[in-house]
Amino acid sequence: MPGEGPADAEVMFVGEGPGFHEDQQARPFVGPAGKLLDELLGLGGLKRSDVYITNVVKCRPPNNRDPLPNEVEACKKYLEEQMSLINPKLVVTLGRYSLSWFFPRDSISKVHGHLRRQNGTHVLHMYHPAAALHAGNLRKTIEDDFRKIPQALAKIREAAQPVAVAEAEAATEQMRLF
Repeated sequence: MPGEGPADAEVMFVGEGPGFHEDQQARPFVGPAGKLLDELLGLGGLKRSDVYITNVVKCRPPNNRDPLPNEVEACKKYLEEQMSLINPKLVVTLGRYSLSWFFPRDSISKVHGHLRRQNGTHVLHMYHPAAALHAGNLRKTIEDDFRKIPQALAKIREAAQPVAVAEAEAATEQMRLF
């Protein structure tokens, strides 16, 4: 299953893999977790049409079981290519499989809501929306984490700004020399 969203999306969401509804419609996050994701995007000041949504594995594992390591490895090149083509400012991991694709030793319960940078990519970790459907006590935590998206984007843009300002100042300084 391919991803979905604009080719110039600032934010890319990476889930685990297609579920039953996603497999039927060949679109990511269209089942109950997808409906909740649409609501959560609003809390982050986003709409589905603003973001790119994909998964770590591109095919539904049999009986909706967790993806096996060899399945994750087989799909790795596709996610890498998607990230390269979209080149998002922010990647939001949804759940433990997406988290472990970037940070294999981390636990989602310890790093959710944290913004980090790896190999030039800014990554914000969140519980998978399905977690709120299965464990209602996580819903507020997930909502709070989604509310951090605008702050994360602002921080990323701010971090990029000084470089541009420094270059502009250097160009201005060079112009004064002539």
